[in-house]
Amino acid sequence: MNQHTCCVYLSDKLASYGFGDNHPFGPQRHHVFEQAFYQKNLDQQVDIRAAVKTDQQALALFHTDEYIQKVIEQSKFGVGYLDQGDTPAFIGMFEAASYVTGTVLDAIDQLMNQHYKTAFIPIAGLHHARRHVAAGFCVVNDCGVAIETLFQKYQLQRVAYVDIDAHHGDGVFYSFEDDARLIFADMHEDGRYLYPGTGASNEVGKGDAAGTKLNIPMPPKSDDTLFFEMWPQVESFLEKHKPEFILFQCGADSIKGDPITDMEYSEKAHAYAAKRLCEIANKHCGGKLLAMGGGGYNHDNIAKTWTAVVSELHK
Repeated sequence: MNQHTCCVYLSDKLASYGFGDNHPFGPQRHHVFEQAFYQKNLDQQVDIRAAVKTDQQALALFHTDEYIQKVIEQSKFGVGYLDQGDTPAFIGMFEAASYVTGTVLDAIDQLMNQHYKTAFIPIAGLHHARRHVAAGFCVVNDCGVAIETLFQKYQLQRVAYVDIDAHHGDGVFYSFEDDARLIFADMHEDGRYLYPGTGASNEVGKGDAAGTKLNIPMPPKSDDTLFFEMWPQVESFLEKHKPEFILFQCGADSIKGDPITDMEYSEKAHAYAAKRLCEIANKHCGGKLLAMGGGGYNHDNIAKTWTAVVSELHK
């Protein structure tokens, strides 16, 4: 174990995953978090690690070879879209996506080898991409690669994925809908009102995996009161399945004032979720909890929410 029990990844390589200054998902998302991180002296509470690049082989644990080739090709010129119009290609996106995913995989190795108990990566949690296509600003699905790595490299049988981003983690859900090893719990703005339109409460997994997935659609304008009312369902669900590792997608776009969603939590919701997941991880997973920034397009919200999460991870 290192000096601290938590590590946080900061790097311009992570910031380079984005679609330009005028796009909601721009490079400033990383920088506003980094600035707040130092202002709150969190650098004295956690270890800081650099981004790590991965290779095609790791991406292929989740994504099809054909899709990876498409990303490589469109990365050269940055022209056109990778999906139906949400996710524009940009020059260098393959390298940027390889850094996001590689950093997630480095964090998994750090946690699995007991160098740290918890880790946070601000630019990660790209939960919309499917195995064969981009979606919703997500060129790759680092969450999916992480899950496959935990299954294939580390032979885990129960991995929990908890998502409180305003958008449903559809790329994760449908890719593992029939896989009972993935314990999936997602609180999101009701799909009748917000992209991607999925994640109804009756979507609980298929076949052998029925009952291993929990979707909690929240009405628009849901506030902390409603969050705290519904959150215990997530805890009891995790307690029932006793995961060996927890992935936490803590998108800040469910905080009040986000420009593209209608949710109204405060950062207290995310801090509480982080705190409780740490307690569950300590009970069942030897403390292993990897938090990923996910969405969030209001810079003030990003700064206060992700620093609040990190403040809980290092306790």
